[in-house]
Amino acid sequence: METFSHENQKSAGFSTYLAIGSFGIGTLLFLLHFALPEYGMLYFIGYFYLILAFFINLLVFLNLLFLFFIKPNEREDLTIKMLIMLANIPIALLYLYIVFNKF
Repeated sequence: METFSHENQKSAGFSTYLAIGSFGIGTLLFLLHFALPEYGMLYFIGYFYLILAFFINLLVFLNLLFLFFIKPNEREDLTIKMLIMLANIPIALLYLYIVFNKF
């Protein structure tokens, strides 16, 4: 694995922190939904968080995809960063399924 340039470390490092942060906030909202079932405002907050997180993560993912095509020497590292970001999609869908079907 080759070393990243300083510029790519910032961009790719940010994407990992963003993915972990998005997962953490989403999980917190998910757990709050079960801890405070009578608090209907969580549906509203969760819905807008989902939309906001989707667009922010999409922009960062597209940036990584752009870097993937223009920096062929760093494709392995960029692929790992993109996969980390994509891992949030099935988790978010599972959370939505559980919340709306109330297991």
